[in-house]
Amino acid sequence: MTTPNPPGGMTSLSAPRAARPMVLTGVLGRQLATLATVMVLLLVSSAAQAAEPVSKSRLGGVAIGGHDAVGYHELQRTPQAPAVEGRKRYTVEYKGAKWHFASAESSERFRADPERFTPAYNGFCANALSLGEGLVRTNGTHWEIFDDNLYLFYAAAGRERWTDGNWKTFKEAADDAWGVLSTK
Repeated sequence: MTTPNPPGGMTSLSAPRAARPMVLTGVLGRQLATLATVMVLLLVSSAAQAAEPVSKSRLGGVAIGGHDAVGYHELQRTPQAPAVEGRKRYTVEYKGAKWHFASAESSERFRADPERFTPAYNGFCANALSLGEGLVRTNGTHWEIFDDNLYLFYAAAGRERWTDGNWKTFKEAADDAWGVLSTK
């Protein structure tokens, strides 16, 4: 079947020509390109930070029961001092959670080096991981520092198991479990 003769000859029915892509130029085009780039970077950065789970409250997304992650490193360990409560006014968003701190200085120290102060397993119970019990949230009240790293526990009994036993062996088991569970 043919269509009426256009100027210059006869045409057969076929697929229409591909539409030309719309090209934006000038200031508007550059602004839209910049905006698109920023949005992609934000999405990628948010996805990367939120890739690992963090022990946080279901409502509000506050990490480790709102305790000051930096403060643990300054507390007396024998006998163990209670964890320091953070305050909402000193909040840092990290790994998809809100981390509270007792002071501006503490929040700035965390912001400058979050990996140094983030608890092992992002605050999930180290003992539960070592026993193969999965990701058990903690509230930050049961804690211990081994080799300058903060470990949190769901209950005092888990902390005691680690302090009275071979914590390095327990840590190896917890590390293995975390390697599997943190990437799901």
